[in-house]
Amino acid sequence: MFNLTKEQVEQLGATHTAAEIYQQPAVWEKVLTTYKENKTQYDTFLSSIYEKHDHVRVIFSGAGTSAFVGDTLAPALTKANDKNVSFESIATTNIVSNPTSYFVADMPTILVSFARSGNSPESVATVELGQKIVQDFYQVIITCNHEGQLAKNVQGDENSIVLLMPEESNDKSLAMTSSFSCMFTAAYALFASHTTIEKDVSLTIQNGHKLVASVGDVVDEVLDFNFDRLVYLGSGGLGQLSHEAALKMLELSGGQVAAFHETSLGFRHGPKSFLHDTSLVVLMMSNDPYTRQYDIDILRELSAAKSGMKIVTLVEEHCDEVASLSDWQVVVNDSGDSMENDTYLALLYIIFGQVLAMKKSIQLGITPDNPSPDGAISRVVKGVTIYDY
Repeated sequence: MFNLTKEQVEQLGATHTAAEIYQQPAVWEKVLTTYKENKTQYDTFLSSIYEKHDHVRVIFSGAGTSAFVGDTLAPALTKANDKNVSFESIATTNIVSNPTSYFVADMPTILVSFARSGNSPESVATVELGQKIVQDFYQVIITCNHEGQLAKNVQGDENSIVLLMPEESNDKSLAMTSSFSCMFTAAYALFASHTTIEKDVSLTIQNGHKLVASVGDVVDEVLDFNFDRLVYLGSGGLGQLSHEAALKMLELSGGQVAAFHETSLGFRHGPKSFLHDTSLVVLMMSNDPYTRQYDIDILRELSAAKSGMKIVTLVEEHCDEVASLSDWQVVVNDSGDSMENDTYLALLYIIFGQVLAMKKSIQLGITPDNPSPDGAISRVVKGVTIYDY
């Protein structure tokens, strides 16, 4: 996997991380199968809520990577849902400390909890706060652990449903990879109104299999450049995905690589000062013709800079101009069929970020499965005190 033998993966302490990144396209297929089997139940649950209220507020929530699932999806679902519903993404870490700033008593609310383990104290507390504050409160639990507290707490609750991800998506490594992309896929399928999602996910899976088989080559080339700062850029939902990609590098490098994220337009407003000669910029290009203009503008600007920094562009299909302005262009769709929107590109783009982070971790002499042996960060967060509300 990723130009590493099984023996090397084991010796380097990357057994779980490598497998969990590599397995993603296959696990997405299981997510899609489960979704199709339960679609009638899901549709009935949501329709009953939409029909009961004039307007419904959907809050995506989680902590860390789980929060970034919602951050990336909210803009996309604003376009892809035609019901009487609005989408927001608010981290549990914000809600718990300031519940009345986010929960509105007389606003019917579906809280969508994203959780790998379902045991994070902030996730459990967010639900309890919503139940106390919001009059018409509903839950969708999207989790990788059927034994987690979130899933157990809603058993028998007619105002809640649980979407359980495939067992192998409950990542054993510290950094979330397949858990992120599986929960992302399930939530988009659940809330998107368009009817082509099965076809679109199938195309994404097809491209995903090709990408995990080939991306190690370009990542190895990129790693010949000894960067110590990394910036991910994108627009719209991809601008939010950049947060997750940057976090993967920060986690897996044990903080040795300073990783930053911003939107393509926002980067000029101060954050661009982060760049220096040993910086790597990864630009996630949108396939929306209007949005893409702004991505290309920042690419032209960065390419023209007199600096030792390097640029990677992630694109759906090959583009001569983008290739000429980049040190590496990574094409994620060579099928000849265009992908529906940036949501599907996000699933492919994040694979590059995951593999880059894992192999940089190895290059730095860190074990990717446990990049924080001193316990500074852990698989399930510890040390959180939840105060009575």
